[in-house]
Amino acid sequence: MADTPDSPTPIRTLGPEALKGLAHPLRVEIYDALSKFGPQTATSLASRLGESTGSTSYHLRQLARHNFIHQVDGPSGGRAKWWDRSPGAIDVSRHTAKEDPSAGASAGFILREWTRNGTRALEDFVDVLNSDDLLPDVWADAAAVDTSNVHVTPAQLREINDRVHNTIDAIVTEFRGRNDPGSCPVQIQFKAFPLTDGEETPS
Repeated sequence: MADTPDSPTPIRTLGPEALKGLAHPLRVEIYDALSKFGPQTATSLASRLGESTGSTSYHLRQLARHNFIHQVDGPSGGRAKWWDRSPGAIDVSRHTAKEDPSAGASAGFILREWTRNGTRALEDFVDVLNSDDLLPDVWADAAAVDTSNVHVTPAQLREINDRVHNTIDAIVTEFRGRNDPGSCPVQIQFKAFPLTDGEETPS
């Protein structure tokens, strides 16, 4: 399962050491914040995440050690270090995790944190959906929260995921790196997975 905001750069499959390096709640939060909001300093991340600057500084260094992030030039010079996520998608591979039980635990933790953070972002949107003061109509009308249900085989599910991913990637690439007047950070979520309480149709 991949975090893919920066495709079409080749996907990086995380090995055991990288999985362990990311598997910390604050590191996942920092990585997500850089993905959503762009370059940040330890101070700006501390303010955004409700943490101390010392804590964010430490975890930024750990993320950099595993090549999840890198230093970039700041918008106004100065002595503050600015950090951004490294380009390219990352994949928390089930197969890699199976090779090392501790890596498997790390992979599970990362996926749960990604899911929680994504769900929280969606819930925050729903909470303000009917508030004109917090969400103007122009943004509410432009957003979408859709669900579809089908019965498919594993091969068909893979085909659906590949086609949707390629479509989203082609569209998002047109807008990546832009910061047009009137724009704000937007998260595009896509989820397609088998329901664990469903039954497989007999062959």
